[in-house]
Amino acid sequence: MPRKAAAPITPSKPTPAPQAVAPRPATDAPAISDASIRKEIAKAAYQLAERRGFLPGHEVEDWLAAEAQVKARLGLTGKPN
Repeated sequence: MPRKAAAPITPSKPTPAPQAVAPRPATDAPAISDASIRKEIAKAAYQLAERRGFLPGHEVEDWLAAEAQVKARLGLTGKPN
């Protein structure tokens, strides 16, 4: 009596790990996109440079100050970039 060929063993696909879900903000305010935040920071940095007369050499300082201002205004302080 001939033997039946065994069905080929196919490796199972690993189940993806569950994705971490960010906690919802305490308010019902709409989420702000990263692009919108960068745009606000750029505007604030420009205004800081303008007040100084666009003297060169302070670009990073202006950006970091603007970033702190915008994040504080939006309540994003202490959160990773």
